[in-house]
Amino acid sequence: MTAILFKYNDKKIQDAKIKKQTVVLRLDLNIPYSNGKSSDISKIEKTKETVHYLIKNENKVVILSHFGRPNGKINKDLSLRKLLGYLNEILNLDIKFLPSLEIDLWSKEIEAAPFPSIFLLENVRFSKLEELNDPDFSSKLASLGDVYCNDAFSVSHRAHASTQGITNYIPSFAGFLVQSELKALSLALDEPLKPVTAIVGGSKISTKIELLNNLSNKVEYLIIGGAMANTFLSAQGYGIGISLTEKKMIQTAEKIMQELKYKKCKLVLPLDIVCANSLNGKKEAKTFRVDCCPIDKMILDIGIQSQKNIMDIINKSKTLIWNGPLGAFETRPFDQGTNNIANYAANRTSKKQLISIAGGGDTVSALKTSASLSKFSYVSTAGGAFLEWLEGKSLPGIESLKL
Repeated sequence: MTAILFKYNDKKIQDAKIKKQTVVLRLDLNIPYSNGKSSDISKIEKTKETVHYLIKNENKVVILSHFGRPNGKINKDLSLRKLLGYLNEILNLDIKFLPSLEIDLWSKEIEAAPFPSIFLLENVRFSKLEELNDPDFSSKLASLGDVYCNDAFSVSHRAHASTQGITNYIPSFAGFLVQSELKALSLALDEPLKPVTAIVGGSKISTKIELLNNLSNKVEYLIIGGAMANTFLSAQGYGIGISLTEKKMIQTAEKIMQELKYKKCKLVLPLDIVCANSLNGKKEAKTFRVDCCPIDKMILDIGIQSQKNIMDIINKSKTLIWNGPLGAFETRPFDQGTNNIANYAANRTSKKQLISIAGGGDTVSALKTSASLSKFSYVSTAGGAFLEWLEGKSLPGIESLKL
């Protein structure tokens, strides 16, 4: 299935010219949180543009979000009240917390509030009806306002009441964060500058078959790294020692390689490999040709020749899409392949020689480790939504915003 992206010149919140209305705003406030604090508040920081725009135009704003996985049950540890301090500080606003999903009760309070005002409704996943996309629950959420705005691209692959169902009941628009995500993604695959190169890393082919199939129809170079590459190397007849691999997926890898022969897409696998006895075997880490992996060692990174080959390909490319690390980047020295390629791509991007789009899985963490995150053209924190878009799937929360 080919993804039909939301045309970001339609249904934008700024085109609605909303003033002195009540806006139901879906955000993604599902940030990492433990021991009373968060290690990453970037999701909240990215909400500022849309929230401030709505308040500046004298609207009332009712924020909806989920937090964690309460499985349809009230769980005090997953209450959005915990994030109220961060929201007030980052947005520099006095947000009124609505501590339950008693929609009828809060509707009266919201209606009585002055313009502008801002509210935060309790975790929508405290009701099992949210994930069931229940029509009645969707209608109740819609009753909180006059207009709906989705600024949570990261959950737009879910057909839930607060992302898709609500759009059946009130006029619906995309916030600024959703617009920026869609614009970046459109530049990557819908209307890219060619040649396009995709780097796909990680551990399992089984979770990325649709991704590989879709990308192979869209890009000129498909670079496989991480433990995924081990399965492809096995399919080519190379020994991979005691490396992580998916033996049941070797035939699938063979099929993908066979199909690529008839596509305008070149598969790129490691030329040399960095091996050790284990992740703890830093001192005995050595580089071998791809056809010389010792039977008692595991592949944990790509070697210098592989890195040079990838850099040469990036030199030829105008657009780079990156999903997944090239090695065991969490452990030195097996982070070198990922770090060196990330920094090289970032440098090309800084010189306006490359459009670089990254996201999904461990990609953001890997780019942070390499200190190249801020230099990429766009880094999506959308996780599952980013991956499903790369796989060519339509996103319910975006499709429902179309005219």
